[in-house]
Amino acid sequence: MTEPSTVNHGGDGEGLPHAGREPTDPPVELPAAPDSSVTPHAVASFRSQLSIGKDVVDPSTWAGSVPVAHGIAPRVRVGDSRWFNLLWLLPIGFVVLIVAVAAGKGLRDMTSVQHFIASYPGTVVSADAIRHPGLPVWVGVQHFFNLFLLIFIIRSGIQILSDHPRLYWTRHSTPGRDWFRIQKPVPADPLWTAKKDSISLPGQVGLPGIRHSIGLARWWHLGVDTLWLLNGAVFYVLLFTTGQWRHVVPTSWSVIPNAVSVLIQYLSLQWPVENGWVAYNSLQLIAYFITIFIAAPLALVTGLGMSPALSTRFKPISRLFSIQLARSLHFLVLVWFLFFITIHVALVFTTGLLRNLNHIYAGRDATDWVGFAVFAASMVVVVVGWVAATPFTLRHPRVVQRVGSALIGPLQRLFEHLDATPGEYGEKDISPYFWHNGEYPDSPEYTALFDGHFADYRLRINGLVEHPVELTLTQLRALPHHEQITQHFCIQGWSGVAKWGGVSMQTILDLVKPQPEAKWVVFYSLGDGPDAGIYYDAHPIEQMSNHLSMLAYDMNGEPLSFGHGAPLRLRNEIQLGFKQVKWIKGIEFVGRFSEVGGGYGGYNQDHEFFGYRQTI
Repeated sequence: MTEPSTVNHGGDGEGLPHAGREPTDPPVELPAAPDSSVTPHAVASFRSQLSIGKDVVDPSTWAGSVPVAHGIAPRVRVGDSRWFNLLWLLPIGFVVLIVAVAAGKGLRDMTSVQHFIASYPGTVVSADAIRHPGLPVWVGVQHFFNLFLLIFIIRSGIQILSDHPRLYWTRHSTPGRDWFRIQKPVPADPLWTAKKDSISLPGQVGLPGIRHSIGLARWWHLGVDTLWLLNGAVFYVLLFTTGQWRHVVPTSWSVIPNAVSVLIQYLSLQWPVENGWVAYNSLQLIAYFITIFIAAPLALVTGLGMSPALSTRFKPISRLFSIQLARSLHFLVLVWFLFFITIHVALVFTTGLLRNLNHIYAGRDATDWVGFAVFAASMVVVVVGWVAATPFTLRHPRVVQRVGSALIGPLQRLFEHLDATPGEYGEKDISPYFWHNGEYPDSPEYTALFDGHFADYRLRINGLVEHPVELTLTQLRALPHHEQITQHFCIQGWSGVAKWGGVSMQTILDLVKPQPEAKWVVFYSLGDGPDAGIYYDAHPIEQMSNHLSMLAYDMNGEPLSFGHGAPLRLRNEIQLGFKQVKWIKGIEFVGRFSEVGGGYGGYNQDHEFFGYRQTI
């Protein structure tokens, strides 16, 4: 094969193009390279446009220096347009309590009520309880672990609520239709996003206590939840194998009149005789039963009810038990736990502190200071854990991310294998409002594309594929059309149903033919994240064959709007919303995502410590 004539192999210009030609000579036409899908442009990556997150949290620069935004006192909707400030419950509750005490004392003076109390003194004591009194040591140990774990679950749960500080009864998250809120009404600003709607919490109330830190809050919440559920499972086993269930399960209908009797005695300030070493009074018994056998399981069920993977898989259940209903019930379970803890602690301290603490912390029926000493030591551990949680999280967020992922990861990976089919929702289910979210793109590149109606738009698909391609929007629309009506689950808590039209990811796979080494699919956005660098996210390649994985260019029968990701966005319905990359400009097939960006599987994973698996 002869060398091209433009290369001279002799003289001072050896190996240089055009050496030996006069400047006035006409240029020599070079032969064109043969057609090939393997070109420098085709293998180029957008990785150089990514940014790497930090391994510590600086509250002043967190989430793109998101400013502090204070919420408002909790409010509950009354009717269609009026709101009741729940702080009014404090004076109202005080007045009601005074009236109730007066009524209790009046009832206690009535002869018929005195006879009723004599017939139903308040505690149902069975022969078995008399034969087997007391609380074993394992009850005290479980009691401590339950308390210790709950402080992290409750604090992180409040932090999660603050990221979308509104609750709804329907699956739609329409502004003005919330029934509970700790935020002002949604402003008329059309660019208002769900992230802007989040609020700040005091540092030692929420966990970690800074605005829009839901990624870290969820690791605390979900990770500690697994430990709490494990502790609860052990508790259930021991409860029924040792016979201790008789202490917390009503076995006679007489518990109801006895509970009424106890309530009257409490309100009259002539409290019933306590003998918790043998049996709890009926009001305590009912409260324990509700907490252990109703509230705790409901916390689990409603938590799983917010999972996109489970909701898209078990559609008939999720249709009735929507994410917003689950979220509202989950909040009411929290309210019950807070109410129970408050009353429980108050009664422990006021009905015989030393004896009560000996029962639960020392496993003995005595009035010495042994139980109190153990209780005091346990409170030191609780207080240290409470105080240390926030600074530890801010200094070591990657540890929180890794430990949380290790704890909840196996369950999330199980859900990832669920492949849902469309068909549950129809046109009538489409939400009247679908929140905007994310950092709007404002680069000259995107602005020029938008102004030109995306005529010059090119979707680059490359990486570990046999046929890298660049597709115009016209070419994408010419591919087999895919349409689905599905529900969107935002990690912040809001949801919405929409009809998406576009191209199935299976069609894309068939077009580019991924190589066997390709295990992950990385989607790159035209928009930046809040800390600079373009937004991206990685998805397992096996999920791209799911029925509900697609590239959408239409929403509700119209081309995607700017706020919802024009011209192209991802839909992978078993994952949470932050993984549904908007304003897509490139797709890269890779063997592992550890070499992309910060190496954690996405922009929010790199910068805000989310998880690359988020099916719950």
